[in-house]
Amino acid sequence: MSIETKDVEHVAKLARLNLTDEERDLFTEQLNAILQYAEKLNELDTDGVEPTTHVLRLSNVMREDVVLDSLTQEQVFRNAPEEEDGQFKVPAVLE
Repeated sequence: MSIETKDVEHVAKLARLNLTDEERDLFTEQLNAILQYAEKLNELDTDGVEPTTHVLRLSNVMREDVVLDSLTQEQVFRNAPEEEDGQFKVPAVLE
């Protein structure tokens, strides 16, 4: 399988990209190099290799929930530029 210049032009048009002639030629060459490398994978003997969705066995990667003490309101507002009635005071963004 190989990519032709017309394929790159078609994809560029779909993506609304304006490519120069040099970019079009460069992308055609680069995409063909990627496909050639991918075709090398067909040379590998994969008999007896189970299909997988991921190369590493994954289990729940979430950490355990641990209840910790919270900051006091005083600690929270210590670095705040302004505070009013226990809330951060910020400039109005709407009229």
